[in-house]
Amino acid sequence: MPDLTPAALRTAVERLAPARLPALTQHLFEAATNAQQTQSLAPLRAFVHSWAVFVAIERHPERAARLRELERVVDAGEQEPTAAIAEIRAIWEAAEAEAGVGAGGTFLPALPPLTWPKAAH
Repeated sequence: MPDLTPAALRTAVERLAPARLPALTQHLFEAATNAQQTQSLAPLRAFVHSWAVFVAIERHPERAARLRELERVVDAGEQEPTAAIAEIRAIWEAAEAEAGVGAGGTFLPALPPLTWPKAAH
């Protein structure tokens, strides 16, 4: 697993799923903007959580393929989705554990509030 930093996650995504780089870049931009606007690290924590889980899943091609298959089952709506949803949840929980992130982004230590520089007038 890479370090839980935007740069390390970007490198991992570039190697594992290069087609997802635009989505990662957009998500990081939105997270940084939201963090600045709200003066909270929560958007950045959510970004790291989301992409750490993605990398943990994609590092195992069989697991990634199974997740996509289960998502197709749920999306198709042709079968009772309960078992597929339970397996999706199990895959996500295993990926969170592997990445060292807890549900809800509780993997980062508490940090002091951000103080943003005042805009020059």
